[in-house]
Amino acid sequence: MAESKGEFIAVSTGMNLGGQISVIAKDYIQKADVVFALMPHTLAERWLERLNPNVKSLQPFYGIGKYRMQSYEEMIEAMMVEVRRGKKVCGAFYGHAGVFACVPRLTIDKAREEGFRALMEPGISAEACLYADIGIDPGVHGIQGYEASQFLFYNQSLNNAAYAIMWQIGIVGEHTATQFETKPEWVEVFVERLAEWYPVTHEVILYEAAVLPIEVPRTERLQIKDLTLAEMSTKTTLVIPPVRNLELNIDVLERMGLKPEDITHG
Repeated sequence: MAESKGEFIAVSTGMNLGGQISVIAKDYIQKADVVFALMPHTLAERWLERLNPNVKSLQPFYGIGKYRMQSYEEMIEAMMVEVRRGKKVCGAFYGHAGVFACVPRLTIDKAREEGFRALMEPGISAEACLYADIGIDPGVHGIQGYEASQFLFYNQSLNNAAYAIMWQIGIVGEHTATQFETKPEWVEVFVERLAEWYPVTHEVILYEAAVLPIEVPRTERLQIKDLTLAEMSTKTTLVIPPVRNLELNIDVLERMGLKPEDITHG
């Protein structure tokens, strides 16, 4: 076990930095010896520097054509070097540090393996913003979520009576872990997969959370067949509303001595 007092704390800053960061996350940032930041833009990094002047950006570890796992490993090692020196290290990650972000989790695992204190503070994710911006209550119809490429590559099924959320639709089909965009022909294959459960004229939503106070969220409505022509990026999420109503399970109701009119939901 390590004898030093080094520690690693992964904090979530929310999607809209400055307005969605928690009190405890802000406190960890202020008290850290060094803050490593993975933010969506330099303005967010400048905001962090107002809380702690010793902020180091993790963005330079990325590179065009560079294998992303190599970038992640370099980020983890850069933070662990400071932890091993006995410093209080804070990793500040936009959105929720545990959602579509392997670096915070892997760094926590590494720090704990080496005997250091490590934990994650939750935050407001893109999904939480999506519920507010689009007006979806997951308790009404139900929610199912997939990373878009994972859904495409694996034998997944959809319940088209519930909402479906496809994360990272802007890089659907990207399998090399070196690029940050998709190709129209890959999107076409994705559309063909969706056509197994939905008519191609079914209306869907391209969503992007606002990350600056001056921005408004993107909630673009279009038909499934038009996805191949849509502008998308790594921060774009596809929201697919239900195409049919929920169906009561009469067998279950009968076993419970209930009638359809006894059931209320919403």
